[in-house]
This record gives sequence, C-alpha cells and structure tokens, in this order.
Amino acid sequence: MLFHFRNKFPQLNPFWEKYLEFQKRMEVPAKTILLEEGKISQNYIFIEKGCVRVFFNNNGRDKTVQFFFENEGLTSFESFINNTPSLFAIETIEPSVIFLLPKQYVIELIDELSHEPYFAQLILQVSGARQTHYINEFVSFIRDTPEERYHKLLNKRQYIIKRVPQHYIAFYLGVSSVHLSRIKSKLAKGKVHF
Repeated sequence: MLFHFRNKFPQLNPFWEKYLEFQKRMEVPAKTILLEEGKISQNYIFIEKGCVRVFFNNNGRDKTVQFFFENEGLTSFESFINNTPSLFAIETIEPSVIFLLPKQYVIELIDELSHEPYFAQLILQVSGARQTHYINEFVSFIRDTPEERYHKLLNKRQYIIKRVPQHYIAFYLGVSSVHLSRIKSKLAKGKVHF
C-alpha cells in the first residue's frame, strides 16, 4: 500500500503516526501463515523486519511467486478490495516483525489521503512500480530459462539468494531443488554463458 513509500514521501509520516494505534504489531516466527489461500484478506501487512513469501498450491505442489522484505507492504489486493477468496497464501520465511492494518482503517486512510495534493502522484508512483515489477516477472517467467532467471537474481537481487532458503528459490524459479543445485553447480564451474 502506501506506508512502505513513506521514506520517499515524508508527507506520509503524520499518517503513519496517526494510524499506528490501529495497527497490530506482531513478532512472529518463521513459517507463520499471515493469510491462508482461499480466505478473504482483511489486513494490509507492513514488514518492519523479516522476509515474507507469497505462494499458492498447484495440485499439491508449492508455487512461490514473490518475496517481500523490510519496509515493504502487501496483501492479496483482489481479495482485499473485492472481498473474494485469496488466490494465494502469505507466510513468513524468517522470524519477522509485522504490522497489520485492518481494512476499515485502510479505507479511512485512503479517504483522508485523497484530499492531499500529492495523493495522485503517490498512487501513480506506487501503482506504476508494482505494475512494472509484475510485468517484468511475468515476461521473465515466459521468456527466460530457469538458469537466466537465477542469474538475474544473482546480479540484481542477491539479497534474495542470501536470505531465502534454496527450496523456496527453486519454487520461485519453477524448478526442483535438485535442478537448482545443478544450475548453481554449472554457474560455479562457468559452464553457463549468458
């Protein structure tokens, strides 16, 4: 949503402070389900510390689609907005500190912010950044091989490789853990060229 952009938009700080009392701060262990697949999303999640993944079950196989880290926020937007069952689950990967802002207060916050002169720019920036990210991920999954996708992670988002267990990275790349080990071995031996 918006709070993870508060460093870029200092104007958000008063709203963060105002809505802090409505946010539930939670310290949770790894593997805590924050939203179950098929349930309706009722909270916006802000990550103060930790790592979270978004995944769904495909015929008994786990499919990780995205990772979120400190100062990022998420929810199942379609579920949150339309009161429909979520198509995916949200789970912590590391012990995490998160804030949950219930939907009622998110709506109040958006209503308040809509009267601010910078609101349109903020919404465009937030929406544009998310849309660009999702399109790039979608195109990469179709166009690139798992080796190329792993290489991009190494070059552009190495923090994922450092913090996320290998089996989740394998799910994210669409391969088995064994296949990912082979990819890493080939890269280490210089047998893969890009």
